[in-house]
Amino acid sequence: MDGAQILIAGVGGLGCAWAKKAHQRAGASIDLVLIDADESSFNDSDSHIIRLGADLDSNGCAALPPLGEQRMRQAAEVTRTLLEGVELVVLMTGLGGGCGTGAAPEFARQARLQGSIVIAIAAIPFKDQEARIKVSKQGLGRLEANTDVCVRLELDRLAWQARERGSDWRLGASWVEEFVDGLVRTLMRMGLINLDMMDLKTIVGHKGGSTLLVGQGDPDDASALLENAMNAPLADFSLAGAKACLIQIEGGPGMTVGQVGAVTNAFTEKLDDDAQVILGARVSEDLAGHMRVVAVVTGLDEVSDSLF
Repeated sequence: MDGAQILIAGVGGLGCAWAKKAHQRAGASIDLVLIDADESSFNDSDSHIIRLGADLDSNGCAALPPLGEQRMRQAAEVTRTLLEGVELVVLMTGLGGGCGTGAAPEFARQARLQGSIVIAIAAIPFKDQEARIKVSKQGLGRLEANTDVCVRLELDRLAWQARERGSDWRLGASWVEEFVDGLVRTLMRMGLINLDMMDLKTIVGHKGGSTLLVGQGDPDDASALLENAMNAPLADFSLAGAKACLIQIEGGPGMTVGQVGAVTNAFTEKLDDDAQVILGARVSEDLAGHMRVVAVVTGLDEVSDSLF
């Protein structure tokens, strides 16, 4: 598919920082939009920009989700033009402030009204930030209701993993970048077993909770690949009983059918016995001796309130 049919969107300061990094990795053929009330979010970026409010102030949306939502609604005409022809929106945001909590669900709602599939990656505040946790509750339910897949990242786990790697979690969210890159590869490049947007629409059409998994490792060690994916900084969830899964496997020139089968089984054995599974596979020269897996899992038991 055409890269212009995929849009990476960052909402709020953290969302914009992650979106810029993900866009750099995914390639210039993918469109990028940054949405915030803080001008500093737009620095060093060649992207579409939606400023939330004509008269910006130093407090942005002042941790007021209704203000962020109102300003996003006021930009609806701009958003409508931007979303023309877009089939998939990958939205990144941090909950707990005015822009992410208020504007992100509204942008997602507008995107779905335009017919786009919306996949959101939402950061949950640190557990000791009680005020931000309280604010984030206002937006999480609305964001999940207005997206096809909503992945919840825990900042506590993300920051811990970043410290282990010696990187800055705000600018070096490698899991986010790897996921976006893997999803773009899945939908834009032909493979041995090809996936397309209709496959994604089929999987996200299942009712229930949803999440995404990204894993990379030795193609001969399927269990370690799954463990790598499950160690992502996601909110706790279980794959048991999930009703559907789209899985894309990418490996080097030596990848075998047996390796693909073993990894597929590892990622799907806990799903419901009647789960719908759609598989894609492709060979990449840059993955010699390695395998990357991107999985969209839907039909999970709802666990929204377990975070708080």
